[in-house]
Amino acid sequence: MSFRLLPEWATQDAIMLTWPHKNTDWVDILSDVEPVYVTLCQHISQVQKVLIVAHSDALKVHIFTLLAEADVDMSAIVFVVAPCNDTWARDHGPLTTANPSGDLRVVDFVFNGWGNKYAADLDNNINKQLAAQVMNKQVAFHSSEFVLEGGGIEINESGVLLSTSECLLNPNRNPTLSQTQIEATLSQQLGAHAFLWVDHGYLAGDDTDSHIDTLVRFAPNNTLVYVACDSADDEHFNALTAMKMQLESFITAQGKPYNLIPLPWPKPIFNKDNERLPATYANYLILNNTVLVPIYGDDHDSLAVQQVQKAYPNHTAIGIDCLALIHQFGSLHCITMQLPRGFLK
Repeated sequence: MSFRLLPEWATQDAIMLTWPHKNTDWVDILSDVEPVYVTLCQHISQVQKVLIVAHSDALKVHIFTLLAEADVDMSAIVFVVAPCNDTWARDHGPLTTANPSGDLRVVDFVFNGWGNKYAADLDNNINKQLAAQVMNKQVAFHSSEFVLEGGGIEINESGVLLSTSECLLNPNRNPTLSQTQIEATLSQQLGAHAFLWVDHGYLAGDDTDSHIDTLVRFAPNNTLVYVACDSADDEHFNALTAMKMQLESFITAQGKPYNLIPLPWPKPIFNKDNERLPATYANYLILNNTVLVPIYGDDHDSLAVQQVQKAYPNHTAIGIDCLALIHQFGSLHCITMQLPRGFLK
């Protein structure tokens, strides 16, 4: 097919956020997490629109008030009212493909709560509401029966798709399909023509079955940005060292190794139940001309921003305090989804 999933650094109309509310698992820390969402809206609205999915009309009014009080440019805010189970827009949001002529085609994959771990019936209907309420009517909309989350895949400008075998080949997603069949489906529906499978690496506290966007990210010009653990006594050391060795073995279509940029390893962060939280600098968000990098009040925060800046020299890297987000076991990229140019009416 001529339609191919766009890399995240393609020009965007907007970033999608699904706002936390009292009926989500955020209920006990809403006062901590809503300011993070407001800060994101302040930054994103300076360079493009923000599409906010609000669980109800009452929540929409509440969000509007919060953003107006924070001096956010409200002309850059687009609302969609749609019920939601949770807020992980990366995984229930639309994946947008394009053909060489610039026509867009949205693929609405099935979101099953990361292998039926959590309820996702409302989240799984959000993309249809986007299409009905705000999407450009010239954009084609295709509903797929394949189970896939946006955080589980990365693609570059050459159509190489990157994922982890732990996630995409997990029987809790598409149990009747082999790896060959999964690759064929992703080739057909997302235009991928080559695959890189990461077989090592995980984050304690992550319940997505090792989403790639917590471990390794594509950057332009055959670059891979990855988390590197340099602490031999850390539980992640062996797996992430094995991951690094595998990344070093990957070659491009031209037969050359990828340019590798390591991200630092933050110190362990635990919640009140002594559960380790999945702090990762790889969960950054690419905007038009800007990259927002999650930081956690760690000594390595500034180095992480510098390394991401190195990977995206045409963008400005900015650190965003995301400590509150990891208390629900996700971070910045997990709560967002880019909507490419031409997506909105």
